[in-house]
Amino acid sequence: MKKGVNTNDFFGIDSLLNEDEIQVRESVRQWVEKRFMPVINQHNRDATFPMDLVPELAELGVFGANIDGYDCAGLNNVAYGLIMQELERGDSGLRSFVSVQGALVMYPILAYGSEAQKDRYLPKLAKGEMIGCFGLTEPDHGSDPGGMKTRAKRDGDKWILNGAKMWITNGSVSDIAIVWAKDEEGIVRGFIVDTKTPGFSAPEMKGKFSLRASITSELVLDDVVVPDDHRLPNVEGLKGPLGCLTQARYGISWGALGAAMACYDSSVEYAKTRIQFDKPLGSFQLVQVKLTDMLNEIVKGQLLSLHLGRMKDEGTYTFHQVSLAKMNNVNAALEIARSARDLHGANGITDEYPVIRHMVNLETVKTYEGTHDIHRLIVGQAITGISAFT
Repeated sequence: MKKGVNTNDFFGIDSLLNEDEIQVRESVRQWVEKRFMPVINQHNRDATFPMDLVPELAELGVFGANIDGYDCAGLNNVAYGLIMQELERGDSGLRSFVSVQGALVMYPILAYGSEAQKDRYLPKLAKGEMIGCFGLTEPDHGSDPGGMKTRAKRDGDKWILNGAKMWITNGSVSDIAIVWAKDEEGIVRGFIVDTKTPGFSAPEMKGKFSLRASITSELVLDDVVVPDDHRLPNVEGLKGPLGCLTQARYGISWGALGAAMACYDSSVEYAKTRIQFDKPLGSFQLVQVKLTDMLNEIVKGQLLSLHLGRMKDEGTYTFHQVSLAKMNNVNAALEIARSARDLHGANGITDEYPVIRHMVNLETVKTYEGTHDIHRLIVGQAITGISAFT
């Protein structure tokens, strides 16, 4: 039997990366292999997140990695995307933790906050000394954030917040929450809420079969008093939270590829070593077709996210393009995970192999930060110039 081609870089994509980007990717990949992979199965079983690893993640420089200044790494967006890829190669919960911290907490403070807010919060968030969460989704308003019921009432130099948020990553372990609420005129505003404020609670949501190694919470705001200097002063309306989601969706387009790569790598190894009918699984035509289809989608997704990252660095990308990348890559990754589960047979449902964990995680990734169909409509609006949302 001839030795197979090294498919870790089947299309020579590394030649399109600079030395710093490759070094960042390899550093995060090594950390994930050495420090995260030995503990992920137990955390997945226990439905816990390894909070003890947060200082090491901060030392790696992954929190707000594409932010300049404020003790952040100041990497370009391709390097940031490669970080997300390698984190999710470990687990979607790991990438979610870092993605929320950077794209949904640090980014809105950077983009919409005052200089005092940036100086106060960003360095601590970058160092992992402070953890944040992002409160937009509500129990009755998932894909329709404009229908939010959370209210902010002005009271002199402070605001009174009332409402509830749902499906909030990191909520129960956060020090601050970026909360979006409508004021008395119906204008959406953003607030930095100290989670120790009286009236704020974040009960953890139990019973998840997906993203088990990720802390998911409800946020409850019952007459929570927030000083006006905790309001994000430089944004009004839904463009604020939606701008944050664009940042997160970009990272997800890379992250999903990491999960797909993990499933593909496991499948290749399994096909070469699993003997059935006195020969390796990889000798059967149907198995080779599955592996080829997996690799095909991974390569296309890599090229898509890489080009998007270059456009993001140049400032020429659009949120429609981000939607297409998130939509395509997550859907492809989920199909790869399902195919990998099938290829592994009965072994594919055990956590001896990573495929079932990635498969059920990707069911959530396909839903959050805009469902698959919502992204199709966002792209459809770009194509036709007609909104299907109203």
